[in-house]
Amino acid sequence: MNYKKVVLVTGASSGIGEATAQTLYDAGWKVYAGARRIDKMEALEAKGVHTMKLDVTIEESMTECVAKILSKEGRIDALVNNAGYGSYGSLEDVPMEEARYQFEVNVFGLARLTQLVLPNMRERKRGKIINVSSIGGKLGEPHGCWYHATKFAVEGLSDSLRMELQQFNIDVVVIQPGAIKTEWGGIARENMLKISGHTAYGNLANKHIAMLEKFDGQGSEPSVIADTILTACMSAKPKTRYAIGNSAGMMLFMKKVLPDRLFDKMMLSYMN
Repeated sequence: MNYKKVVLVTGASSGIGEATAQTLYDAGWKVYAGARRIDKMEALEAKGVHTMKLDVTIEESMTECVAKILSKEGRIDALVNNAGYGSYGSLEDVPMEEARYQFEVNVFGLARLTQLVLPNMRERKRGKIINVSSIGGKLGEPHGCWYHATKFAVEGLSDSLRMELQQFNIDVVVIQPGAIKTEWGGIARENMLKISGHTAYGNLANKHIAMLEKFDGQGSEPSVIADTILTACMSAKPKTRYAIGNSAGMMLFMKKVLPDRLFDKMMLSYMN
C-alpha cells in the first residue's frame, strides 16, 4: 500500500524547523508544521504544508495537536522535536523562572510530545523520534549554563529512550547542529546583554557578544540540517547521532581530545 508518510515538525516558523518542513514536504511526506507563531508559517501553508498552532509549554496545545493529526491521518510516522531556544546570561544573573522556562521548551515539551506520539508508533511497531540537540549537548561555554544544561538533558534522554524503544522498532535519532544561520544567535546575544551585560560578569559577557557578532552569518544554512533530518527519516537504520553544520565535527573532536582546562582556555581565547 502506497501512502505518504506523516511527520510532525515543531518550531517550524523559522530556521531549521521551517527548512525541515519544506524539505520533507518536497520529498513527498505529509508534513504537519507546528509553532506558536502561526502567521510566520504562511509561506509553508501556501506550498501545501499543514500548519498548526503549537506551544510546547502548554499541555492542551500539545495534546490537541497530536490528537488532530491522529484523527485525520491515523498515524504519525516521525516526530521532529525541533522547538527550542537559547537564553544566555551568567548562572548567577539568570532568574530561576527563566531557567525553568528554558527547560520547559527545550526538554519537557520535547518529552511530552514524544509521550503523546509513542502509543501509535508502538502499536504499529515503527516510527522515528528525531531530537534536535546541539553540539552544545556535549560541551559548554560561559553564559550558556542553562541552554547547555537543556541540551545535555536531551542527549541523555535520547540515549535512554533509544534503548527503551528498540523493542518496538522505533528509532531515536539526535541531530547535533554546529553554527547555523538562524535567529538563535541574535536572541542569545540580546538576552546575554540584557541579563549580564551590566553586572559583575559584564566584561566577559560583552566580549562574548562581540565574538558572536564577529562570526554572525558564517554558519551553515538551515537546509544543511534539514537534509540530514530527511536522511535520518528515510533511512531504514539511521545513525544514532548526526553532527552537522559549520564547526560541528571540529568542536566535538577538540572536546574529546583536550583536557577540560585546556578546552576551557581555548573557548575563552575566542573571546579576547
